[in-house]
Amino acid sequence: MKKQSKNFYITTPIYYVNDVPHIGHAYTTVICDTIANFNNWLGKSVNFLTGTDEHGQKVEKSALKAGIDPQSFTNEVSKSFHNLVEKLEINNTDFIRTTEKRHKESVVELWKKLEKKGDIYLGKYSGWYSIRDEAFYSEDEIEQDKNGNKIAPNGSEVEWLEEPSYFFRLSAWQDKLLKFYKDNPEFISPKSRYNEVLSFVRKGLEDLSISRTTFRWGIPVPNNDDHIIYVWLDALTNYISALNYPNKNDENWKTFWPADIHVVGKDILRFHAVYWPAFLMAADIETPIKIYAHGWWTVDGKKMSKSTGNVVSPDYIINKYGLDQFKYFLLREVRFGQDGDFSENALVKRVNADLANDYGNLAQRVLSFIYKNNEALIPNKGTLSKVDKDLLNDMAIITDNIINYMKDYKITDALEELWIIIRKSNTYIDEQAPWALKKTDLDRMNTVLYVLCSIIKNVSLIAQNFIPIGANKILDQLLIHKNDREYNNIDDELISGTKISKPEGVFPRLEIKE
Repeated sequence: MKKQSKNFYITTPIYYVNDVPHIGHAYTTVICDTIANFNNWLGKSVNFLTGTDEHGQKVEKSALKAGIDPQSFTNEVSKSFHNLVEKLEINNTDFIRTTEKRHKESVVELWKKLEKKGDIYLGKYSGWYSIRDEAFYSEDEIEQDKNGNKIAPNGSEVEWLEEPSYFFRLSAWQDKLLKFYKDNPEFISPKSRYNEVLSFVRKGLEDLSISRTTFRWGIPVPNNDDHIIYVWLDALTNYISALNYPNKNDENWKTFWPADIHVVGKDILRFHAVYWPAFLMAADIETPIKIYAHGWWTVDGKKMSKSTGNVVSPDYIINKYGLDQFKYFLLREVRFGQDGDFSENALVKRVNADLANDYGNLAQRVLSFIYKNNEALIPNKGTLSKVDKDLLNDMAIITDNIINYMKDYKITDALEELWIIIRKSNTYIDEQAPWALKKTDLDRMNTVLYVLCSIIKNVSLIAQNFIPIGANKILDQLLIHKNDREYNNIDDELISGTKISKPEGVFPRLEIKE
């Protein structure tokens, strides 16, 4: 199942347009952007897809309430997610909307394929349905809250629904899915989520309702306009409609499918890890390599909700503290796959400790010293001592370790590894004391500074994948050409005598701003 190629395809889930972009959306998007950036940096051809999910009953109701047609409504509200992508300075390749012609055509073709294979039949659905989740729940998943309302496991209210419906023969795929999971134990990450899905499927799968008749805003079922295609069959297809399915001769399809990774929130894992591979296998389409489910964010230890007014706006935090600072906190504070807690205090502490005190301070100390004491020229390399060679060797080992961590999507581990060399370099400058060597041994001073510049260059080449604004400013100060910032340039030596730009602080210390 492992796709070995120089091509890489990564996706966020498509975001539901009825939502207001919050830290959870930003986190997923930043995670994917970082992984995409890193693979691009390694020299791969990257396709990074994000977009918006624009059909369904919730959208239809909201449009009706707003007094406009659903298409006009989605045209307007989808802009908030376009704006989020721009605000986060995301390098996505494509942005898909489920209201686009290319997407609708793909969904219809997938339906026809599943129907032709005998995996779709017409019946009647009776069961518990959540409008908020656009999802059905079984009887054993339903609980009753203190007000007597029936609720799903995630707290959304459900209602009993009875209507004619087309069904996908999901039950027929139970054993095939279990074999698929056994043969591909890395398909679902982290491991706890793999075990969760395995347990769910082992309990038994019922056929899945895949059409609705109680609303009109969606893609009509082919040859039966009374039915609208269930939003999840519609939404999941975006991953292949963006590659122009069913045209398997299309260059995008041939280059990028199967996807290397779908990144999703743990609340929509079931749709991606159970329904999606079943749909694909039924349609004779190769399954993606990996589904990675990340955790949820709380705010100051409390669940985010509109009613408590603690929903974190990415715009607000970025404007207040900075984009790199926001990204770094999201990537470093929580291991990919686990739940996280956001607080402004935690962000300020993390940024001050890591970006201002460690990385920013290292670059500022070294480059300012060179600018003031060496006529702003990159010094001569000179003769390397053992301590110099050890530090440079550590940088090479750490670079390899980071690449291996990123191949396994261990983003926090990669950053921890990068900070090992940053902190070692800060110790090295303290111990070698170039300010003292200036008075006693200029050749040795130059070598120490050269080694430090080399480390700062390589650290920044890697860091630009995580915190691109600051890392690229440091590379600018070293006069590293924009075209020389790839992995292939990691072994490029600095040219002695190059005149550096006047150093400026890149990561100022933060204060809690009221």
